[in-house]
Amino acid sequence: MIKQLVGRVREYKKDALLTPFFVVLEVVMEVVIPTVMALLIDRGIDAGNLGAIWKYGLILIVCAMLALVFGALAGTFASRASAGFARNLRHDMYYAVQDFSFSNIDKFSTASIVTRLTTDVTNVQNAFQMCTRIAVRCPVMLIFSLIMAFRINNQVAWVFVGVLPILGIGLGILMKIVAPVFARVFKTYDRMNTVVQENLRGIRVVKAYVREEHETEKFQSVSGRLYREFSKAQKTMACAMPLMQICMYACILLISWFGARLIVGGSMTTGELTSLFSYVMQILISLMMVAMVFVMITMSRASAQRISELLTEQADLHDPENPVTAVKDGSIRFENVSFSYKGDHHKFALHGVNLDIKPGQTVGILGGTGSAKSSLVQLIPRLYDVTEGSVKVGGVDVRAYHLETLRDEVAMVLQKNVLFSGTIKENLRWGNEKATDEELKRVCKLAQADEFISQMPDGYDTHIEQGGTNVSGGQKQRLCIARALLKKPKILILDDSTSAVDTKTDALIRRAFVEEIPETTKLIIAQRVSSVQDADQIIVMDNGCINAVGTHDELLRSNEIYQEVYRSQQKGGEE
Repeated sequence: MIKQLVGRVREYKKDALLTPFFVVLEVVMEVVIPTVMALLIDRGIDAGNLGAIWKYGLILIVCAMLALVFGALAGTFASRASAGFARNLRHDMYYAVQDFSFSNIDKFSTASIVTRLTTDVTNVQNAFQMCTRIAVRCPVMLIFSLIMAFRINNQVAWVFVGVLPILGIGLGILMKIVAPVFARVFKTYDRMNTVVQENLRGIRVVKAYVREEHETEKFQSVSGRLYREFSKAQKTMACAMPLMQICMYACILLISWFGARLIVGGSMTTGELTSLFSYVMQILISLMMVAMVFVMITMSRASAQRISELLTEQADLHDPENPVTAVKDGSIRFENVSFSYKGDHHKFALHGVNLDIKPGQTVGILGGTGSAKSSLVQLIPRLYDVTEGSVKVGGVDVRAYHLETLRDEVAMVLQKNVLFSGTIKENLRWGNEKATDEELKRVCKLAQADEFISQMPDGYDTHIEQGGTNVSGGQKQRLCIARALLKKPKILILDDSTSAVDTKTDALIRRAFVEEIPETTKLIIAQRVSSVQDADQIIVMDNGCINAVGTHDELLRSNEIYQEVYRSQQKGGEE
């Protein structure tokens, strides 16, 4: 995991390596200062030598200035390296998600992916910066200060050595207690993001059903859980400071006692005792900073694991070694196809599907909720791979195609229509980024969208809010159909994508399909019989299987499910 994450430093390696170099130089200057101070006291002030005072005073100033410069350089390089590291992490994670299949995305919730790209990356970034600066500074400061303390008086210096194990064991116990708490915290973050996203996306439904209080309770519940987990972790880590202070004051008292006896005995000078006190502070502050690094690393460890999970996730769908790069026609053939979302052979969403669709045909698909209509059509552009059997487009198994080639020839208007923030033109050009204004207008006329677009103040330059919240459901559907038509596909799939338009508009759209794109194979999933009754063949789905295939008249004579749907809709229409 660590090797994988460190590899993301890439072009910022130089900054990452220069950081500890300047940190070491800064520490050297800071360690030299107490020794120079001791010389200033002993040879200058106590001896009454003004020349020595000037000499050592100037050396102190130079050391302090150098420490300042080295510290500033270390901070600059550390910031640049950590920010670049975080940038590369987000870049790689985002591009990894782009390659995921639907099943990969199903494995990670949307909220979890957002948390990993934001909070988790920030935690790892902070830990990386601390590792390149403080995690280097503390051990170096500790070692150099101990060396200098032993140089001054090895009897007193053993006080430090006696305190270090106590502090180390205490911090280790605290880290072991806190680590699992932080692992739970980030899962709670995922849940909180899910609650917030659901609320914001469905705010109109929340207000329509007066469920603000319920949503507030949901948020307060998960927010309270997050508060309790963090509080528990922080309370545990708060014990680090008292432990540090006990060790620090114990060192100062012991050094004062031993130092006073040695000064009286003449084996230590006042300046040396003063410098020892400085080294006490440097050593113990270093240890306190080590504790902070441990806290940050403990927090970031859970984040690093979550980031690594996303980066190591292998996409389920891959291009073959020698992919087919051209789709001959829009023919579709299902050969004994069974499909399970989780690859479980005991829980098939589709089972034993055999189907033959000729190029240019219009095929209607009807069935009750949960009958696997959407699952059936999602196998055609290879959004999922079949569990058993094969799906062929243009006479070739979809798994043999280059993914981009296949999906360029299969335009799909999903059940949940999505528009992005930007102008209508920008949204439409998702179908063909090089499309001219005339081509945009043509497909919008086919999708019966040109009329309402022309009535907007800015026409095709009208800005669409995120998710298409400033257009109606029917307008959004028509824009998505126009976007799909712009691809000029060999296969067009409409997954219940005219449900929000009236029957007249629906009929006009279907007539435009027949007249303008006769060679395109059209699959229309619908709830209304009127939307598919003119199709070349109609597929009736039931419980993941094909119940019947035929024309409107044939099914009306022979299929009970189709008869029931037709009668219920006719009866409703008459009433």
